[in-house]
Amino acid sequence: MSAKEVKSALKNAREAIKNKEYKEALKHCKAVLKLEKNNYNAWVFIGVAACELEQPDQAQTAYKKAMELEPGQPLAWQGLASLYEKSNQADFKTELPKVYEKLATLYESSDKEKCYEVGKKLVDLYHSRKDDAQAARWLRRLISLKGDVDKEEELQLWLRMVQLLADSVEEQDNQTQQHLITAFEKAVLLIDPPCDKHKRLLTDYIKCLSKLQHEEVKMKEACDSMLCLYPSDAFPLEVLSLHYIQTRGFCSDEAAKSFSRLLEADGDSGLGHIGLGMRALEDGEYEAAVKRLDQGLKRMPSCIIGWYSQAQARLKMHQYRDVIVSCTQGMKLCCEGGDELSQRFMQLKIEALVRSGGQQNADEALEILSQIPNSEKDPVLMSFKGRAFLQKGLIEQAFQVSSEVLMSQPSQADALSLKGLVHFAKEETQQAEQSFLKAVEQCPNSGEYYFLLGKLYWHMGEETRRDKRKAHEHLLKAARLDPFLGSAFRYLGHYYRDFAKELGRARGCYKRAFDLDSSDVESGAATVDLSMEQGLMDSALGVLKSVTDTATPGLAKWAWVRRGLYYLKTGQHSQATEDLQAALKADPQDYICWECLGEAYLNRRMFTSALKTFARAHELNPESIYNLYQMAAIKQTLGKFKEAVKEYMQIIEQEDYVPALKGLGECLLAMARSAFMDYLDGRAVDLLQEAIAFLFRAVQQRPDLSCLWKLLGDACTATHIVSPSRAKLLVPGLLSGLDPLDQKHMLDQNQVLKLGERCYAQALKRMGEAANLWHDLGLNYYHQSRQLIFSEEKQDSLLPLEKSLQCLKKAIMLDASNYTYWNALGVVAMSKGIENFALAQHSFIKSINMEANLAYKAFNTAQSLEPSYVNCWIGQALIAENIGNYDTMDLFRHTTELSTHTEGVKGYAFWVCSTLLDKTNRNSELYLYNIVQMNAVSAAQVALCKYTERIQTDSDAFTMLGYLNEHLQLKKLAVQAYQRAVELLQAGPPTKKLSFALRNYGRALCHTGQWEKAVDIYLSTPQEDIHDVTGLALSYFRAGRLQDSINTYETATALACTEEEKACLLTALALLECHRGSTDAAKTLLFKCSMLKDPIPESLQCLCALGLVQGDGTLANAALSELLKLPRNQVAVEELCILTSALLALQGNCAAVQREAARAVHRNPGNPSLWALLSQLVPQYYPRKAEGGAVAGAVACHSSVTQGKKALLFSGINQLAAGRHSKEDQRKNALKTIQRAILLSPADPACWAALMAACHTENVARVLSGAAPRWQGLEKRLLSMVSEEVKVVEAVERPQALALEAWALQQAVSGLRQVGRHVEAESLCTEVLRMSPEQPAVFLLLRQIECENLLHSAPTLPSSVLDQLSSMMVAGQASLSAWHWLAEVYRTQGLLVQAVMVYRQSLQLASQMGHFSWKMATLLRLALLALGPCMACEPSAEWKDLVLEATSEALKLGPCPVALLIQALLQFSLKMGARETRRQLERIVYTPVPGQPETVVSVARWYLLRHYHAKNDLEPIDTLMNHAKASGDCRLLELQKRLLC
Repeated sequence: MSAKEVKSALKNAREAIKNKEYKEALKHCKAVLKLEKNNYNAWVFIGVAACELEQPDQAQTAYKKAMELEPGQPLAWQGLASLYEKSNQADFKTELPKVYEKLATLYESSDKEKCYEVGKKLVDLYHSRKDDAQAARWLRRLISLKGDVDKEEELQLWLRMVQLLADSVEEQDNQTQQHLITAFEKAVLLIDPPCDKHKRLLTDYIKCLSKLQHEEVKMKEACDSMLCLYPSDAFPLEVLSLHYIQTRGFCSDEAAKSFSRLLEADGDSGLGHIGLGMRALEDGEYEAAVKRLDQGLKRMPSCIIGWYSQAQARLKMHQYRDVIVSCTQGMKLCCEGGDELSQRFMQLKIEALVRSGGQQNADEALEILSQIPNSEKDPVLMSFKGRAFLQKGLIEQAFQVSSEVLMSQPSQADALSLKGLVHFAKEETQQAEQSFLKAVEQCPNSGEYYFLLGKLYWHMGEETRRDKRKAHEHLLKAARLDPFLGSAFRYLGHYYRDFAKELGRARGCYKRAFDLDSSDVESGAATVDLSMEQGLMDSALGVLKSVTDTATPGLAKWAWVRRGLYYLKTGQHSQATEDLQAALKADPQDYICWECLGEAYLNRRMFTSALKTFARAHELNPESIYNLYQMAAIKQTLGKFKEAVKEYMQIIEQEDYVPALKGLGECLLAMARSAFMDYLDGRAVDLLQEAIAFLFRAVQQRPDLSCLWKLLGDACTATHIVSPSRAKLLVPGLLSGLDPLDQKHMLDQNQVLKLGERCYAQALKRMGEAANLWHDLGLNYYHQSRQLIFSEEKQDSLLPLEKSLQCLKKAIMLDASNYTYWNALGVVAMSKGIENFALAQHSFIKSINMEANLAYKAFNTAQSLEPSYVNCWIGQALIAENIGNYDTMDLFRHTTELSTHTEGVKGYAFWVCSTLLDKTNRNSELYLYNIVQMNAVSAAQVALCKYTERIQTDSDAFTMLGYLNEHLQLKKLAVQAYQRAVELLQAGPPTKKLSFALRNYGRALCHTGQWEKAVDIYLSTPQEDIHDVTGLALSYFRAGRLQDSINTYETATALACTEEEKACLLTALALLECHRGSTDAAKTLLFKCSMLKDPIPESLQCLCALGLVQGDGTLANAALSELLKLPRNQVAVEELCILTSALLALQGNCAAVQREAARAVHRNPGNPSLWALLSQLVPQYYPRKAEGGAVAGAVACHSSVTQGKKALLFSGINQLAAGRHSKEDQRKNALKTIQRAILLSPADPACWAALMAACHTENVARVLSGAAPRWQGLEKRLLSMVSEEVKVVEAVERPQALALEAWALQQAVSGLRQVGRHVEAESLCTEVLRMSPEQPAVFLLLRQIECENLLHSAPTLPSSVLDQLSSMMVAGQASLSAWHWLAEVYRTQGLLVQAVMVYRQSLQLASQMGHFSWKMATLLRLALLALGPCMACEPSAEWKDLVLEATSEALKLGPCPVALLIQALLQFSLKMGARETRRQLERIVYTPVPGQPETVVSVARWYLLRHYHAKNDLEPIDTLMNHAKASGDCRLLELQKRLLC
């Protein structure tokens, strides 16, 4: 081949590469190489083609061959670079930088632009490999290649270098770091300041320099430059401050300037505060240092050097607990291991733990010490170890440590002080003194050693104990050397207080000690005590407040006690109570503190709390008379006189304690007055005699006390109540003035009253201006005059009466605001002998005007002082009752909540009954709150039960209890209460109250079914009140004496006073006429009622109900229209709803029945009766809304207790109608709901019947899901429960109950038949027929069972049996279920046409009866019957049409998933693989209608899977199986396995 041909072949190769025909190009190149093995272009083209054909090794070989031929040509190098860039092979990537380097060298002289591009690639490549040095080198070459470029482009290059190198500056070598610094400097110079870009770059530059310790000068210059350009930016100052802190250069002036400027720029800067704090620490300004460091560490909690400096400063101030906290925080931040700073923290913490004292701290110090390596070589640490041993009580170990240290370093001060402390602990004071003196010689500026020496002198020897001047000298020197040593100031305070008697200086020293150490209880207490002693209350309170504000519960008892006592002294009892309670949290065993708290409670009039508090104090200190006296006094105040007497007696058995004697006398006097009220005169006189004896003992001790003489006068005067023959007392001779003085004398009533006069006179000698004494003396004179009138000395009675009048006038002069004084003056003024009636009238008027208002104030004050004291609430309630206040019932209610008090209980019951009797206030706020919201009826009934158990002679209480029991439907209890009221009233003469009680008793007997007894009770009444007559008539009716009832009602019409009463009686007569079958007479009477001017709603309701019973829709509609015209408040909305719904049901409009009930609920959503009615109507008339019916029942149950019992049952029945079983919902299903209903109403037969249905539903659901029935064998037991409850049903409800029993029997038999227990079902029917043979339904049921037994023995039934069954159905008016059963029998016999005829007859019967569910069930059964032949491959147009007809009719009635399924199965039977079959089945499976049962979906899946397999459609099969797995359809999974096999 010639050169021309070679050139042509190369051209062809180039064109082939251009056209991407790489194999063709290879052929041309190989042809060239056959002639010219060293053809450069051929090898290059081979490399290109091989690269594109993904043959990297061949391409690499070709390129390298070309480079060997002509190394200076760039074409091969470019190809090789392209190959390496595209390939992911590791060896290619390794060789790529060398290729770039070669290309850059080739381009550098010829094409600088290409060299520049290659250089950029090298920079990126080196940067990705983290070869920062090479990246920086090439960036500098790129900058030099550009030469004279514009400023912006050069800037970008330098910024690129900064970006590449800035992140890893600390890991770079010195040359690379210098490249980075140069880049920063060049870039900074290329940006014109000031601007944000320049500021950010300068910030990054400073950050970079701060990481390089050897560039400190440049860093400072950069910071200064930035501060000049941007003076408001704190960043450079922060960098400088951090630099000075880290390099320990914070003492320089430059550092101080930086810190100050930083705080000026940012007042919250943590670095600024820490830096200044460290400077203050170096300067010895420890308080300022701590303050600065605290502020800085709040902003920079990660600064380790800051925590260390803070620990040092606090150690200098002896704040050891804070030192421990700082060291702990610093050690957390330090690196683990042998870090030097960490060991410093350990040493500081050890010193703080040792100096803070305590065995626990000593253990922790020793543990930390063991972690420090070579600690035994450090004498300071060893000294701390010795001190730790000393704190633990290990004196010998401490002495050994000190000896070992002193052996190696005899002049070590810490070891000397340790040795002195050991000697001090051993009470070797001379040796201790020598050791401390040596320590002082070694460290003459140590305040601690002077303090130890001063403390030693304070406790050393008898001479130094008397003369503390030597100790004072050393303590004073210690305080001067170490002004933060609080213990030195404490001992100085002791010196100035106890020896120098300079209380001002002592208080100052104690204050300084406490300021230095807030945990120094002794100094704090001394400060407060001295401040209070000197009258500096504000200062004392300031100290106490500072302690209590920061104290945690259970601590600082001394502060709480002192402040509590201060508040107690100044009358601030609430604050005193709080503080003393806090003190007791710290020390619950301090009986003195309990006594003080009791005083605080007592001053606040909180007697119950005070009593408990003093009782606790007495438990802690049984010897204390004070606590016992306070307990007795409180019980006396609360009226517990017998208990108080016992405790007073305990006191006086120990000593004649005058307050106890006085209290004992007062209690005995109060008990005597109580006995007088109960007419226990003998006991009262005995108590008075005891009271006089004890009070006389008190007078003998303290004759100067006026109160004792007054009490003696009260005791003597109290004898006026009894007869003179009983009022004889034994009185000591010294008191009576009779000889002999050492004996007791028997005084008669007149003498005792004279003695009382003398006692009052003695009291007035001591307190002449006491108005109450003049009042008591006046009453004494009045009683003397009354005694004289009934004796033989009538002529002498006037003088004491006049004295009485003068004394009472004197009392009123002293206190004219006391109503009792005016009342007493009025009584005396109108007495015979005075007879000043004008004065008496004036006095009584003044008394009445004052009494009520003052009583209210008194009770109100008592209630505010002791809210749990029931008597004050009863007093307020009685006053409110007198003035007619509407809060009366609420006040009485509150008394019953506090305790059971007779007055409170009876008052509350009276007001509850009165409110219930008023029928006009049912919607008032007062009724809704006091009766409904506060559950008043139940509360009053419970309280009255307790009252009548104790007081069984109060007929009014029993009457009210019976009335409340009636309201609560406690009928038997109501009878018992009314019976007791009648018995109590019959003991007296006949009264209206007795007639009222008999009427109530008769009514209660009627309610309990005791009709004949009720007749007897009503006949015993006077028969003058219309209520008695109507009650008798009702009793006659209930007892079955219809004619007597009619005659009595006719008699009652003569007593009717109003048209309303007359209308009610006519309505009652109409009901009686209707009851005995005279409906025309009943209508006449009811029409007569409706023609009255104001017809009553009851008559119209009866007329409407009569029309409904007789099927007369016109009459019912007319009566209902008239009823709707009446005002809404006259007719209950639930009664209107019932009548309207019944009329709609009579008209056959079942859907309207549900709508009417729902409309009523919508209008009255707060009426639980309507919710219950809606729940009751839905399953019967519109079962498709059964879910809503269940919700309505639940709402009624939650809204009302009375409606809740039935509503819960209705809710369960709705759930049954909706098919809600446990397979669908474990928590909310029919079985659970009905079980709850039985718990609420175990005596309701309907609940047991519903439970039977629920168990049957559960069993069916489990069978359908392939599980075994769970609730088996319950049919007979549940049926027996229904029968037992039916027996006790009232006669009015008996027909419905019997129908329910018959249904339950059918349900039980059905359940037994379902599980194949036909023998038991047959025996059950036979037993029922034996007891009640006239039950055609049971007889038919028995025949069905017998027929099923025949079917089991012989599959084919004789035609005669079938004819007999058919005739029985027609003749016996069989139920719809029986018709369905007969159709099923025909189906099993193959008589499908007859079965269809039976279903059509059943459908006709269901339509006539208006049973929606039975109509739907019949249509579905008919469709299934017709579907059978179609599925058996025997399709005919007749059966197909019948299926479509039945399912279409079912769908017209409403949504029906089963009907849709039947239609889909019909389509499947006709055309299994048709698209319509797939569409219908998929609609059921994937788009179910609301309420669709899972069984329907499961069946649809079954047939859909068969359809998919027939079509061999795999993807839908997978989707269907996933759907089945999500739904738990195991049967479909089994079918899939079988189909795959």
